[in-house]
Amino acid sequence: MGTTAGPLDKGFHYYRLTIDGGTFNDPGTLNFYGSTRWESGIEIPAPDQDFYALKDVPHGRVQQILFPSKSTNTSRRALVYTPAEYDKDQTKRYPVLYLQHGWGEDETAWSKQGHVNLIMDNLIAEGKIKPFLIVMTYGMTNDIKIGGLRNFKIGPFQTVLVDELIPYIDANFRTLSDQPHRAMAGLSMGGMETKMITMANLDKFACIGLFSGGTFSMDDVNKTLGFKEKVKLVFVSFGSRELGGNRDGRPSMFGGDPKANADTLKQAGINSVFYVSPETAHEFLSWRRSLREFAPLLFED
Repeated sequence: MGTTAGPLDKGFHYYRLTIDGGTFNDPGTLNFYGSTRWESGIEIPAPDQDFYALKDVPHGRVQQILFPSKSTNTSRRALVYTPAEYDKDQTKRYPVLYLQHGWGEDETAWSKQGHVNLIMDNLIAEGKIKPFLIVMTYGMTNDIKIGGLRNFKIGPFQTVLVDELIPYIDANFRTLSDQPHRAMAGLSMGGMETKMITMANLDKFACIGLFSGGTFSMDDVNKTLGFKEKVKLVFVSFGSRELGGNRDGRPSMFGGDPKANADTLKQAGINSVFYVSPETAHEFLSWRRSLREFAPLLFED
């Protein structure tokens, strides 16, 4: 006997089939890495899907790189988005956004589920952003099971990102390698990682984005030396269903009221932006929209 799902929010959703007690993927759809396994995925057309649609515009590329990691004694993988113009002018250098996935996903999530390359291609073609590179890597150095994030320690991954990946990118791509031209953002767990790493490395990151991944309070600002002087942008976003009356059972607040925190930072003279994705929850349409809103604010002179 089959089970019928109710109406889904617009956007991308993972799903799986349970047959006679066994869990299976749908053979009729593509698979996407999420929840620490390959999941089936379904896309419900959104009214604003045009911003991540495949259009007849110049296209950048997402390439895989393998970089040495002495701290983990492995070669690790990252995906790098370069804009369409990158190979045309061999003298031009670009800012870099380090963009992190959520728990249970990996470095492929932003390009497959998130359509990051199409979002960037379209924004660049419309003249809404200055071209920049995006680097996406696996945000863990060990496996964390469901419910185990409370035991997650940022130190090993911070070493990989700050001491190994960033120098590799700066050595192998034409980057603007100073602090004003480097940003970090992430969704959910990746937002938590972003907050922890940037607060400990303000000499390396000027712009910070948390997508459904926490909030910045004045207490955070006051306890972080140089925050007001060094941070050029603080961007916090959520899906509307995450902020009270949400349907997926997640807590409504993440470290305090995120809008109130954002307003307080703004009143303190910090470039603080708060965005709410309408009628979405903890899901990729929220995060695609967040990137669309975040990207044009980056690397302002």
